[in-house]
Amino acid sequence: MAEWIDVFKSGAGGQPLVRARWCQSFLCRLRGLTFRQSLEPGEGLLLVDRSEGRMSASIHMWMVFFPIGVIWLNSRRAVVDTIVAKPWRIYLPSAAAQYILETQPGVLADVQVGDRLEWRDAS
Repeated sequence: MAEWIDVFKSGAGGQPLVRARWCQSFLCRLRGLTFRQSLEPGEGLLLVDRSEGRMSASIHMWMVFFPIGVIWLNSRRAVVDTIVAKPWRIYLPSAAAQYILETQPGVLADVQVGDRLEWRDAS
């Protein structure tokens, strides 16, 4: 997988919801958005785990200084939960997830539980 991907809502076509950094390594997932001051509009981070789980899909917002929109997806890339995550807290999805998309909170207006997302290498 490329370092950057474009994330789309399945069947919606058109513009991507977000361009996200593919984040599969342990260190990349551990760091996440820690110490970042902001995200650019249309930017995100897709955290990839080896398998689905609730605990393994939890996120921490320690040393993340701004709210983010979080979208949890299962192995079939179906949205299982969303939330606006605030700094200095821990979040756990309501259902098992394998992928976690961290992005601008405004993206959540275009996504709801049950939607499917897809991605491809950014052009």
